Amino acid sequence: MTSAFEPVHVAGSTLANRIVLAPMTRSRATEGGLATALVAEYYTQRATAGLIVTEGVQPSVVGQGYPFTPGLHSAEQVAAWRQVTDSVHAAGGRIFAQLMHSGRIGHPSLLPDGLVPVAPSPVAAPGQLFAGDGLKDFVTPHELTDDEIRATITDFAQAARNAVEAGFDGVELHGANGYLIHQFLAPATNLRTDEWGGPTENRIRFAVETVKAVAAAIGAERTGLRVSPGNPYNGISEPDPRPVYEALVKEIDGLGLAYLHVTEFGPEARETTLSLRKRFDGPFVLNPATEGPTDHRALTLIEDGTADLLAFGALFLANPDLPDRLRTEGPYNTPDPATFFGGDARGYTDYPAR
Repeated sequence: MTSAFEPVHVAGSTLANRIVLAPMTRSRATEGGLATALVAEYYTQRATAGLIVTEGVQPSVVGQGYPFTPGLHSAEQVAAWRQVTDSVHAAGGRIFAQLMHSGRIGHPSLLPDGLVPVAPSPVAAPGQLFAGDGLKDFVTPHELTDDEIRATITDFAQAARNAVEAGFDGVELHGANGYLIHQFLAPATNLRTDEWGGPTENRIRFAVETVKAVAAAIGAERTGLRVSPGNPYNGISEPDPRPVYEALVKEIDGLGLAYLHVTEFGPEARETTLSLRKRFDGPFVLNPATEGPTDHRALTLIEDGTADLLAFGALFLANPDLPDRLRTEGPYNTPDPATFFGGDARGYTDYPAR
């Protein structure tokens, strides 16, 4: 029986344990998308994770969806991230950058030079988002042309190169939670009739081509992919997700990727999870759907072979020494949702370790 506290080989190195800091937007970057010394402290505090995956990092200017999120598309951003990766590595940690293009989730007020959010099709997301100066309705996004789609894939690949230059051990492509890659996968947000839309083999094309481009740029062993089949977040509708994600995994399985990261939505997702687990011949990271907080009780999912590694979100946010607390089954600090997004050290780096 495998334990969560046993080493595991990922991305060309051996991780100390199978506990992953899940990517979580924290909105503590400066204007211009620069990581700070406070960001470095936050991740270094959590360096006892087997693997850290950062908050979503925009691969291009137009990929930004929220205020005060970091980027990896300029020299200044690369230099800013270097203080983070150097600090995490000095503490013995391993860290991947999550590359997240938000697609239609965003607002023109967050973007320079008259840019507007982009998407597979001109379908506005329902609801509103906080854009720095209050809540704003989502706008109808610009429908990407074929040339623009290919340029966006190139942006991902260049951002991955920038991540390696900044000292990251690899990157995770965010194909979940209703952002751009997910928007291509889902039928209600991808109404295209060209090679990028329509039947399953076309709707998975953007995800597949992006994974391949990033793998070619920095090596497949440093490239991970996150998906969340059936997750309705950000207005996504996937009435029959399993065949789509099985087809996607079939296309990427032979590439030798660092890992596949599945985020479950609801208990009914487990059947799809097990199907993808069976089809992916590589490290399998799971952010499981659980009744109540995801804590030490979820470690049985490693012991029974459902996953190779487990990703923890809010509990890791509030407990910088989470692997140790999981080993002893608590006690746990309680996360404060009021400080999740934006602000200073409060609710960010002031949660106590034991």
